[in-house]
Amino acid sequence: MDHNGVKAITHASAFFAPILVPLIVWLLMSDRTVKSMALQALLFHIIMSVLIGISIMFSYIIIGIPFLIVFGLMGIYYPIKGIIYSLSGRRFHYPFLGGV
Repeated sequence: MDHNGVKAITHASAFFAPILVPLIVWLLMSDRTVKSMALQALLFHIIMSVLIGISIMFSYIIIGIPFLIVFGLMGIYYPIKGIIYSLSGRRFHYPFLGGV
């Protein structure tokens, strides 16, 4: 069975429930590719949250602002790319995670 809709919702969860939805999908789905993708999305959202939080803490120093911009754009771009890839049936891996 093709789970492209579930994959797209998991990627889109970056904008409304970045930790909860991938965790639920990872726990409830039995398809191995969906579980792998949900785990990647969960780890990506956690890592991006930590990196953005660190960038906010260092934003009083001039170096934190560029990192905040870059990590913010990555947090928007890659979930959208994942949505497009999953709706078209192509495999997608988040950067710095590969095929978890």
